[in-house]
Amino acid sequence: MEKYDSTIDTIEHIANFRTMIDNIIQELAFRHRDHDSSKLIEPEKNIFDEFTPKLANTTYGSDEYKEHLKGMGKALSHHYSVNRHHPEHFENGINDMDLVDIVEMLCDWKAASMRHNDGDVLKSIEINQERFGYSDELKNILINTLKYFKSKGD
Repeated sequence: MEKYDSTIDTIEHIANFRTMIDNIIQELAFRHRDHDSSKLIEPEKNIFDEFTPKLANTTYGSDEYKEHLKGMGKALSHHYSVNRHHPEHFENGINDMDLVDIVEMLCDWKAASMRHNDGDVLKSIEINQERFGYSDELKNILINTLKYFKSKGD
């Protein structure tokens, strides 16, 4: 029996891996370019112009914050319908999201927390676990990912 040489199989594996990673990179590049661009046009722009400063002065998840979200009704409905990084985009919420959606969602949560005067993305993750019903495992993955960002200078 001839000795098996894994070189060809490994080269094939690496090529397949690179193709899959390239697909994710391309999708993330698209999300990077188009993230929240719907906020810049109607029916969202005027409502976001009005409510963004109000939201910045409220605590995420508070009753006042929730009231502002209600006031943004039409804009948020449109925003969620065209932006799949929001659990509200999907019939089954976060359970219908893919990993790229989750990455964009986490980056969005971090960036949004930076707009609040008392923003804290870790508190947002806790609040959103109850709001969206995700598991402790996903919560830990989100927190671990933030630790990675922090180690890179965020």
